[in-house]
Amino acid sequence: MDDSGRLSFGGIAEQYERGRPSYPDDAASWLTRGIAGSRVLELGAGTGKLTEVLDRTGCDVIATDPDERMLYHLRHHLPDLPVAVAAAERIPLPSRSVDVVVAAQAFHWFDLPRAVPEIARVLRPYGVLALVWNYRDEQVPWVKKLGRLIGGPLQESDPTVSLAGFEQVVNIEQQSFRHWHSLDRGALLDMVSSRSYIATLEEAEREEKLAEVSGLYDDYGRGADGMRLPYVTRCYRIALRDLAPEPDPRRHAASRPRPTPDEGADPVDAGEPTVAMDRADLPLGRRSPRPEDPDDGPVLIDLR
Repeated sequence: MDDSGRLSFGGIAEQYERGRPSYPDDAASWLTRGIAGSRVLELGAGTGKLTEVLDRTGCDVIATDPDERMLYHLRHHLPDLPVAVAAAERIPLPSRSVDVVVAAQAFHWFDLPRAVPEIARVLRPYGVLALVWNYRDEQVPWVKKLGRLIGGPLQESDPTVSLAGFEQVVNIEQQSFRHWHSLDRGALLDMVSSRSYIATLEEAEREEKLAEVSGLYDDYGRGADGMRLPYVTRCYRIALRDLAPEPDPRRHAASRPRPTPDEGADPVDAGEPTVAMDRADLPLGRRSPRPEDPDDGPVLIDLR
């Protein structure tokens, strides 16, 4: 899959951080099923717009994004949160290690034939894939005019249609929430500039588009009070099942040498499995216990 689209945001990370809206607390609670202490993996976390809200739910959040430039802002706002550069198609976590996998404004960038089995792999039994998008409420006339002005993909399409045919999908739930995003002129221009289809325009065409948006602000803004942009936050919870065969514990036991008390090992800890790191050993999992299968799958992060 061509990564140019989803990596196009790194060059506009500051505009994304300044201009994009956050998400309602109620939406984050619904996405994580309101269970404090659940382990939540966020894919495509970007600058952390949803991450901050998820962190307030009391869940144990792990944030990933394929672009280090986006994560720079997330790390600044949430310095104690576990963060890693990673993509949905190769998740650096053990199998059955998280309760919820969340993606905000990102799922449409995933290579689904690779990402869906990978997400199902890391979910614990009865875990869910939670997807969320902020949509401008274009029932408001001036918001509809803004939408026509900046163009881009249709907002009314059902993003879960792309999951049709995947055997991992068990069922899909949907819920919507409303909220407002306050903007001054600069934040409105940043919000528009952070759209991928605007960021990839030629400079002259992009500047012309931003000038038109600035003119709209002159017509509808409220001076120093700015404007309030209404959003509908659409949330989806998808129950997934892992189609891969269960790992054989006998195979793991047979392949792992076990120290004996005679060799100086603690008899209580003798035979405790270790996790081989492919990259960095990151201290993840602030609230949750270590997973059941620490050496199954592409383990890049230590959850202990």
